Amino acid sequence: MLVRFKHLSTRLATVLGLGLLCASVTACDTSDGESPEPEAHQGAAEDGARTPFDRGEDAAFEAAVEAQAAGWQHAFGQFLFRHETFDGNGRTCQTCHTKSSGALSPAQVEAAWADDPDGPLFRALDSDDGTGSSYDRLREDATVLVNIALPDGWTLVDDPAATTVTFRRGIPTIVNTAALDPVLMYDGRNASLQEQAHGAINGHAEPGRQPTEAELDAIAAFQQINRFFSNKKLRKWAQGKAPAPELPPGGTDAEIRGREWIVPSVEGVCGHCHGGTMLNETTEFLLAPLPPGTRFFTAFVSEFNNAGNPVHTFEVDNGDGTTTIFDSPDPGRAMITGDLADLNAFKIPSLWGAHNTAPYFHDNSAANFDELNVHYSEYFQAIGLDPLSAQDIEDIGAYLELLE
Repeated sequence: MLVRFKHLSTRLATVLGLGLLCASVTACDTSDGESPEPEAHQGAAEDGARTPFDRGEDAAFEAAVEAQAAGWQHAFGQFLFRHETFDGNGRTCQTCHTKSSGALSPAQVEAAWADDPDGPLFRALDSDDGTGSSYDRLREDATVLVNIALPDGWTLVDDPAATTVTFRRGIPTIVNTAALDPVLMYDGRNASLQEQAHGAINGHAEPGRQPTEAELDAIAAFQQINRFFSNKKLRKWAQGKAPAPELPPGGTDAEIRGREWIVPSVEGVCGHCHGGTMLNETTEFLLAPLPPGTRFFTAFVSEFNNAGNPVHTFEVDNGDGTTTIFDSPDPGRAMITGDLADLNAFKIPSLWGAHNTAPYFHDNSAANFDELNVHYSEYFQAIGLDPLSAQDIEDIGAYLELLE
C-alpha cells in the first residue's frame, strides 16, 4: 500500500522526534548560531518497531526519499547514519564514528567490548586473525583493517600476485571535515562524502545491499549539520556570518609559550604544517620543497613505525627500465597516486578540536598530546632540528587544549 507524503510527514515527525526541519546547514540558524538538531528515535531500531525508513516497506521508503528531497534530507541521513546496516554485519556509520569525537578511541572500543563482545564493532574482518577468535589489536589500538589497491607498476615483493594491500589504520574524525575540509581520509582517496560513505559501507559493513544515491546524499547532508563543527566560530565562518576564527591568545604562561610554536613563522615549527584557517595546510615557512597549501606531508609516522605494524616490501617500476624497492608499514598517499614523491605522506589534520579526537596519527600511535609531541621531538631531530624539551612538550599540549 502506497504511503502518501502528506501522511508520512506526520509519521516522520513522530519517529524522529522532530518539529520543523530545514533543508541545509546554511538555512538552519537561530539567534545563537545553533541549528535545531534532529534526534532519531533510538527505540524504533532497538525494539524492532517498523519505521518509514524500514527497508521492508518499499512504498514507505520511497516516500521517505521524497520527503528528504522536500527538505528532510539531513534528518533522513541522521537515521541512516545511526541505524542503517545495509543488511550487513550490524555495523552502522556511528559504530566507528562516535558521537563524542567523530572517531573511535581504544577506551571506546574497550567500553563496547565490556558492553557486548559480540556487538557490531567486533566482526571477523577486523579481528587479529580474520576468524574472529581475538580482537586484541582493535581493543588496544582501535585500528581497523583497510584494503587499498596497488597502484599500476607496484608489486608486493612477498606476494607478487597481490593486487591489494591491507593496512592497520585508525578511524579519522568527521568533526569539521564534512563541512570544512574537502580532503577526505588519511590518504585522500575519496573525492566526496558520498564516495567516502560508499567505500566505508563496503569496506567495513559487509553490506547485503548497496546504498542508493539518495541514501548517500542524505548521509553526506547529515555530516554537514551543526553538531559536526567543533566550535561556533567555525560554524559561523562556514555560513558566511563571521570572519575566519583566529588563534586564541592564551591565558597561562604555558599557553602563551605554546602558541609561539603554532603561529606560522620560522620559529613556529608546528605552524609550518598547520597553517591556514583550519590549521591543516603547509605555510611558506615549511622546511621542505612544497608549496604553501599542501595537504599531505610525512612526519615520519610510517618511517618510525612506533605502532609496530607489519612492514611490507614494495617494488615499483619506474618506467625507465629501473625499479625502486622500499619497506613501509603504510605508504599512505603514494598508494593512491603511485608517485614515490608521496611516499609515507598522510593528510595534515586540523588542530581545531583535536583535544577531543585522540588517539593521533593514521595508525593511532600517539595516545595523547604528550605522546604526539614526543614523536615530533624525535621527528625534529631526524630532520636536523633541536628536540623538544619537557617544558616545550607541556606548553604545546597546553595550547592545543585551547583550540576548541
